[in-house]
Amino acid sequence: MLRRLLPTLFAFALIASLAGCAAPDRPREVPPGGMVSAAHPLAAEAGQEILRAGGSAVDAAIATQLVLGLVEPQSSGIGGGAFLLHYDGESREVAAYDGRETAPAAATGDQFLRDDGTPMDFYDAVVGGLSVGVPGVIRMLELAHEDHGRLPWADLFQPAIRLAQNGFAITPRLNELIADDPYLQRFPESRAYFYQADGTAKEIGTILRNPAYAATLRAVAEHGADAFYEGEIAAAIAARVQGAERNPGRMTAADLAGYQAKRRAALCRPYRIVQSVCGMPPPTSGGATVLMTLGILENFPLGASAPDSPEAWHLIAEASRLAFADRNAYLADSDFVEVPLARLLDSDYLRRRSAQIEPDSTIPSPQPGLQTAEAFPLVAQYEPPSTSHFSIVDGAGNAVSMTTSVENAFGSRMMVRGFILNNQLTDFSFRPEVEGKPVANRVEPGKRPRSSMSPTLVLNADGSLKMAVGSPGGSRIIGYVVKALVATLDWNLSMQQAIDLPNVVTRSGATDLEAETSAEALATDLQALGHEVAIQEMTSGLHGIEATPQGLEGGADPRREGVVLTP
Repeated sequence: MLRRLLPTLFAFALIASLAGCAAPDRPREVPPGGMVSAAHPLAAEAGQEILRAGGSAVDAAIATQLVLGLVEPQSSGIGGGAFLLHYDGESREVAAYDGRETAPAAATGDQFLRDDGTPMDFYDAVVGGLSVGVPGVIRMLELAHEDHGRLPWADLFQPAIRLAQNGFAITPRLNELIADDPYLQRFPESRAYFYQADGTAKEIGTILRNPAYAATLRAVAEHGADAFYEGEIAAAIAARVQGAERNPGRMTAADLAGYQAKRRAALCRPYRIVQSVCGMPPPTSGGATVLMTLGILENFPLGASAPDSPEAWHLIAEASRLAFADRNAYLADSDFVEVPLARLLDSDYLRRRSAQIEPDSTIPSPQPGLQTAEAFPLVAQYEPPSTSHFSIVDGAGNAVSMTTSVENAFGSRMMVRGFILNNQLTDFSFRPEVEGKPVANRVEPGKRPRSSMSPTLVLNADGSLKMAVGSPGGSRIIGYVVKALVATLDWNLSMQQAIDLPNVVTRSGATDLEAETSAEALATDLQALGHEVAIQEMTSGLHGIEATPQGLEGGADPRREGVVLTP
């Protein structure tokens, strides 16, 4: 179990190496200003640099992501996928960008079954080539840049190229994750990059250089996303996946060439005094499940309860259990499965769901609520806590909330051209059917696996930006984001105070409490109300920005290494 680590300043001696890249020879189209909240200081520095150069929120997001993939490779990178919500400060419109990975054309519903028809163990499926989905981050960022970028594409790559070439210091968190991982050494590129000759993890403070990543970024900076999805880089990815020493995969160069990022309609619904809470639609379940949970909760006066009130957390837990019952039954890639979103987010429906909640007892076994909609068979799925999130607001009031992932820590554990390849295909159900009925989230060619990523934007009643927030954490992401929203919107806490609150998360079963000083008392109170309680460490990574009358206020999760920076 990972120790909770506060940001460690000594590990970032090379921040000075991120001295600003030259502004382009044209007038600034977006004034400098804004804020970046990201999970690593060097990534936040990269976004800050781009904002100083007059870049937009999307420009800063690209620079931030490219550095995160270098300094936080266990969580995200260009070998993975992401969801991005964008707020336009002028039009006050919210746009959703889907960069989720896809299954290759040769994928089959039974690919994670053993010869006897039983599902593989999770890590038996994760490690190697079979779990790798077609990466979506680069194509998605290019699409968002076409719509909302201000600086030249190539300029946005310079902080990450420079840092990859010059090196960065290994932090305590990265060192611990390398040392604790039992699979990373099984592949030659990963072993050479992360470990010393004797097989021990490279030490804290070691300067880690990645010229291969720098070369990859130079190619994409010069030639655009096509340089990643076609030609030498695509061929190298396909060859690495197919030639994996363990679990050879099925991805081809044609799968990469055919990948498309998608613009989708954001999911937005009102919550109390704010006009809209907006999230991502499927293939992530995060946006809909956050909104369902809030839609149930708005039928209760949460604002009258204190943030440490067991009565409030009982209501939040019960609302979450009801929302997860619907999530598990109905949500998957809507390009492949009919998802009844309008009905799930209907206020009357959510009011009826809220009526099932009793103040002094738990619902014995919450069931899906749309009796006239076809519920798919329920299949338990393991979603490990990984991923990263950052929030950015620029000087013109544009905002980005982006959650980005390679799925499990270090993804498939395989590297190619300096970056980690994801294991997102294990977000599909390992069972394609139950009792002859197809599972909604089964593997299919070209399909995007269901996610829990929940990048969120909140708008005021006049359509102006109120906040951008999100978190990593597997299926717990939904609960982390709900906590931050309730804390800010119902309890009037600042963004940092909301993030600092102990995590209390309920999905389909037990109510998980974060291990800290007040956990045992809250556990006793919740158990008296009928909750099964588990106390454990929960490493959220909430990063958010709130627009207040006094200006922007940011928050970074102390459970990771994040910071908030302004230009």
